[in-house]
Amino acid sequence: MKNNLYKLAQVAKKQAFTRWSAKTAVAMLLGMLCVLSGAAQAQTGNAITGKVSDKQGALPGVSVIEKGTSNGTTTDTEGKFTLQLSAGAKMITVSSVGYLAQDVDVTNKSNVEVTLAEDQKTLNEVVVIGYGSLNKREVSSAITHLSSSDLLRVGSNNPLMAIQGKVAGLSVTNTSAADPNSSPNIQLRGASSRSAGLGPLYVINGIPGGNIDNINQNEIESIDVLKGGAASAIYGTRGSNGVIVITTKKGSAESRLFYDGYTTFDYKTNELSVLSKESFLANKRGVDFGGNTDWMKEVSRQPSFSHKHTLQFSGGNGKTNYFSSVDFRDANGIDLRAAKREYGGRVNINHTTANDKFALTFSVAPRYAKTSDADYSGFNYALTLNPTVSVRDSAGRYNYINSGFFANNPVENAKSVVRDSEIKFLDINGSAKWNILDNLNTTVTFGEVSRSARRYWFTPSNITTVINGNGRNTARQFLDENDQKSLEWLGNYFLDLNKHSIKLLAGYSYQYFTNSGFDAANEKFPSDVLTYNGLGTGLWNLEKGINGVGSYKNTSKLIAFFGRVNYDFDQKYYLSASLRREGSSKFGYDNKWGYFPAASLAWRVTQESFLKDIPWLNELKVRADYGETGNQDFDSYKSLDTYGGYGYYPFNGSPYQVWGPNQNTNYNLRWEKAVNFNAGVDFELFSSKINGSLNYYVRTNKDLLGNYNVPNPPNIQGQTFANVGTMRNTGVELQLNATVVNKGDFSYNLGITGAWNDNKFVSFSNDLYKGQKFIDVVGMPAPGSPGTIQRLQEDQRIGGFYALKSAGVNDDGALLVYNRNGEIVPANEANNDDKQFVGNGLPKFTTGITNSFKYKNWDLSVFLRGAFGYKLFNTYAFYLGTPAAQENANVLTSAYDGSKYSKLTSTSTYSSLSDYFLEPGGFLKIDNITLSYTQPLKSKFMQSARIYATTRNLATFTKFTGGDPDLIQVNGLYPGVRINGDNNGTLDYYPSTTQLLLGLQLTF
Repeated sequence: MKNNLYKLAQVAKKQAFTRWSAKTAVAMLLGMLCVLSGAAQAQTGNAITGKVSDKQGALPGVSVIEKGTSNGTTTDTEGKFTLQLSAGAKMITVSSVGYLAQDVDVTNKSNVEVTLAEDQKTLNEVVVIGYGSLNKREVSSAITHLSSSDLLRVGSNNPLMAIQGKVAGLSVTNTSAADPNSSPNIQLRGASSRSAGLGPLYVINGIPGGNIDNINQNEIESIDVLKGGAASAIYGTRGSNGVIVITTKKGSAESRLFYDGYTTFDYKTNELSVLSKESFLANKRGVDFGGNTDWMKEVSRQPSFSHKHTLQFSGGNGKTNYFSSVDFRDANGIDLRAAKREYGGRVNINHTTANDKFALTFSVAPRYAKTSDADYSGFNYALTLNPTVSVRDSAGRYNYINSGFFANNPVENAKSVVRDSEIKFLDINGSAKWNILDNLNTTVTFGEVSRSARRYWFTPSNITTVINGNGRNTARQFLDENDQKSLEWLGNYFLDLNKHSIKLLAGYSYQYFTNSGFDAANEKFPSDVLTYNGLGTGLWNLEKGINGVGSYKNTSKLIAFFGRVNYDFDQKYYLSASLRREGSSKFGYDNKWGYFPAASLAWRVTQESFLKDIPWLNELKVRADYGETGNQDFDSYKSLDTYGGYGYYPFNGSPYQVWGPNQNTNYNLRWEKAVNFNAGVDFELFSSKINGSLNYYVRTNKDLLGNYNVPNPPNIQGQTFANVGTMRNTGVELQLNATVVNKGDFSYNLGITGAWNDNKFVSFSNDLYKGQKFIDVVGMPAPGSPGTIQRLQEDQRIGGFYALKSAGVNDDGALLVYNRNGEIVPANEANNDDKQFVGNGLPKFTTGITNSFKYKNWDLSVFLRGAFGYKLFNTYAFYLGTPAAQENANVLTSAYDGSKYSKLTSTSTYSSLSDYFLEPGGFLKIDNITLSYTQPLKSKFMQSARIYATTRNLATFTKFTGGDPDLIQVNGLYPGVRINGDNNGTLDYYPSTTQLLLGLQLTF
């Protein structure tokens, strides 16, 4: 009778991340120790020949090593080998990826025949799905699994930077990676919404909505990205943007103490170059104040320094185990102010009763962080300030700067203005599982995820802008608290009958969300001593009759019932079907509840008799899935009648707060709906030396949430938050891994990800709301009145640049463009009707390439990342890169270096938006290189020591001249142009850096 799949899955879950058998590990360890100890080579003995096969035939490329030495060879294309043994040799070790290693006795033998068995630990690699796990071969939807060993080593603020470029179709971007308080933007398979959230749902240790900022990378056991609709539909109204499932480490019966510590040094790279003092004066850019200041140097730390330390200890026995982790990080930004100091920890406890009837888990993870916000404006000032102005005057005081493009003293601001925060995290979860029968269990899980952030702002009275301005010091405090409580019940039933296997899941989920906060501000304090701690001593609010205090609170609930069935026939055919019925308090009266169905099919073709005799084809699985998901990531109470304040008005000498309706009620508000289809192939070739997957997907997002223009009257407000519009994403994804070389002590593994994505904004209308076909977006700031640079339009990709089409530059240095009649005119004579689509900021193709080399105790990883087929708007060239830029302000060297931008000398077309400033955004980066050396130790105090060095963002190959193309966001609705929090253009600038990381790991 077929083995019980449930029991196999449980065994596989414990072993999923072990790549070699214990025998192989021992053999490799002994071999390395012999080499390191410098043992003399024994005299040459006899030669041994042989052949290595599996159940399907000869195996090429198999490693054959004389046990206890580095003496080895590999099998040829026919599986044959010859090895010259040392005198007295008695044993050889035969091993290959995907197979159990064998020790073969060669005493008094000249020829051996070896048959390797498949390594079930590899074949049964566990993939975590929604509310459960499957072995790799049971998966019938698009899921990418990463173990802790697959993660990049990056000294960053967020562990998801470690998977950048590792998952096809998952875009991880950070436009200010050198800011220790920055977080990456995550987007899966393209933009999917107008105003609701675009990021995936995080599920951490089974709790939906986990806090990604409260995880230390060293705590992660695995990351599973649920890309297919069938995989993510089990999470209903929050599954439209995909699901990222993170599992943290657990203890084992083996006691272990582990330390990891590293330091990082960040150096500016791909800097924007501005005129020196000599060039500034030679080109008559402004007044000579007698100084000579490199403002970029003055506002930067070079290098910025950070360090992090993690201590983990785990252990237990067969029934109870624990895992504990504590960490400390002290990080500084490349600017003068940014900093973050944090302390965190995690405890995971697992206990099973003696009769195996009950299993309990408990996890708690607190974290405290104290931060100082980066001063992004400081780099704006540095780019434009007159280089002849000194930081300080002759008396040693900060210079008061009130002229130029951006007028301020950025060094004074960074060192005097306070922008601090204190952030507290607390994640608690636990579960109780009752194994009613061997194949029937039920589990109750509870969890709470909370975050409290208090911000402190203070501007003292003694800085030059205040002294020469209004003379008032100012202070403000903010408090934002978020809390999520969850309770879930699961029931699982497993049944194996001959060739049939069934897994049933039923569950209930309840989640309650609370968001609250307050803020208070005042000015004109009698002293700077108390900073933000004496808000009541300020006189400004009292003098002006201003309240200066605000607060808020909102709540929401999610309740769901769900079920899933997984069916397997003869380990050939797999069927999975699920249904979730979910209700949200955010939705309108008639749309509180919805259904989210999903189904997937898989066929392991290699289990059929007609493919079993193909020796190079180890696994071929064809699959398809369909799922409907939702998105309810918007503010509470949007569907209700709400009132708000309209200011204070005097009546009979007393001020009164005026209240009134502050939004148009929409009782029909509902979740965004995504219809997902995915077809894919999983494969393993040549003794599993090559494996991967290929996916094709279509995702149609309907009922997009956003503000829609309505007539006023009859409506109270001019916009209504409604479900309007449709968007579609299609794409192809490739995930490929290959063992290129595995010979003796040397191995080389290659991993490639590639993703092609196409997007179309299908419609802005529905049955209720009809009208506009487009929206002009991304308004560009002054000086001048440039207008908008992009347009969202039906039947067009998002990220479309909508501007004038350039026709060169005339003899007067004015920009020439084409008008709507195709005629060439000066840009200042054109208008909005002459604009057209001139490019797109959404990459068509993204890739990541991992090269992993191993030689004896040395490991080298070289990771490349790239994006291609899109345009970027060079904002800095537009405002600061031409001779026509504002006087008495510094400019980029491109204004006078003979480039195309130096030709634009006329101020008449200075603020005319055109494709003259669009440049190819494609790039290829040497993104991450890690070199490490691991030394096993025989000491009774220590098991091993590992030293490693990593460099991040080492080199970028691109045609873009506006600095690092990674500094411009390509996720979201407005890719290809640098925007602020209001989705308008900005000159905010935070330099890219090359990071050097030096680390040490000790295992006791």
